[in-house]
Amino acid sequence: MKESVQTQQNELAGKYYPYPEYKDSGVEWLGEVPSEWTASRLKFIASIIMGQSPSSEDCNDLGIGNPFLQGNAEFGQRSPTPKQYCDSANKNANVGDFLFSVRAPVGAVNIADQRYGIGRGLCAIRSHEDIAPLYLWWVLQTSKIQFDAISTGSTFEAVSSEQVCNFALAIPSKNEQHTIATFLDYETARLDRLIAQQKRLIELLKEKRQAVISHAVTKGLNPNAPMKDSGIEWLGQVPEHWDVLPIQRLLKKVEQGSSPVAENRVPEDGEYGVLKISAIKKGKFITTEVKTLESFTHYNSRYKVKRGDLLVTRANTPSLVADVCVVDAEPSSPTMMSDLIYRLTTTDAVDNTFLCSWLLSDFGRMQIEIDARGSSMTMAKVSQGHIKSWLVILPPLGEQIEINTFLATKQEKFEKLIYKAESAISLMQERRTALIFAAVTGKVDVRDWERVVL
Repeated sequence: MKESVQTQQNELAGKYYPYPEYKDSGVEWLGEVPSEWTASRLKFIASIIMGQSPSSEDCNDLGIGNPFLQGNAEFGQRSPTPKQYCDSANKNANVGDFLFSVRAPVGAVNIADQRYGIGRGLCAIRSHEDIAPLYLWWVLQTSKIQFDAISTGSTFEAVSSEQVCNFALAIPSKNEQHTIATFLDYETARLDRLIAQQKRLIELLKEKRQAVISHAVTKGLNPNAPMKDSGIEWLGQVPEHWDVLPIQRLLKKVEQGSSPVAENRVPEDGEYGVLKISAIKKGKFITTEVKTLESFTHYNSRYKVKRGDLLVTRANTPSLVADVCVVDAEPSSPTMMSDLIYRLTTTDAVDNTFLCSWLLSDFGRMQIEIDARGSSMTMAKVSQGHIKSWLVILPPLGEQIEINTFLATKQEKFEKLIYKAESAISLMQERRTALIFAAVTGKVDVRDWERVVL
């Protein structure tokens, strides 16, 4: 069990009482269970139907046949949203069956709200009459803890039929099962509401941060500055002394990297790397997002990533293509740009950090998304010609630096607030996991629990 979850378990012990008497479960990772509970295996209390994938020719996205799930990709919070259909599935889940993911992420669970055909990435679990289905739902939420405990340090990419069948669990009386399920429904719903509130707060903070960037790079910091019509309908007025011009007039050159054969791991001392597009993330440069070149002879120093470089991604999803950053720290090993990355070398008239902020603004992204082209909705590209044509509103260099300083201060404040909210979410998720585990393994006694009515 993760140390953070164990810490939450210890804190729960101070809020809920244990059972009066325990016995050894006979299962090492499960430990002791209440003396009146029974330790069992999933195969003894439920029917398990392992999925089987039909030929791809028998599947369609036209709604012909029964809904079909290959794996957990269509899972929702409780039930899936199918995208494929099949009229010849060999294995099926009935209404009320649990859909259990046997491939990464192992242990994800949904409830079948209709009859589904199931592929190799899933199994259907159908509880026997002496097991309350909702209790089993909560037990299955702990599967990752169990599989992690027996995986000797590695992460499960898949589990076998035997491993699913031998999933260990502790079983109280059926009345207790109902009580525990009701308790967990109530308490996890309360935590889920708090988590949702923090997630919404993060969204609002990001929206506010985006608005601050967009206002600063189009209106400046002086609210009393004389304004003029920009001549661009979607932009409106801009400070009178600012220029509106295509980026081409601010560029010395645009370079595109190269992508030699590489291994998907961070280079060690003495090795050379090539930069992934994931190193460029909404103005941030992530030094560890690097692949290792198979041979130093593939390294091209012409494309070396250097501090101060302005990098733009050439291809990605439509919402992420032309993501941009300024390199603030070089990777630990010599690293070159990949062919999915451009480097913009600018004139002395523009500061790279200011231009980065402009491209991240609403007005920068609007131009990018208009030009982004691709063969599918999942991949789009921008050309050097696109980049050169994008318009930028340019203040004098001194004012650019002032805006950079202002935005850096604001960014730091937003990041602290976002980090605080993310930490709260992480803590509540750990508490949620610990609460479920404690309840379904009998570490806490909730038999006398009553719903609080406000």
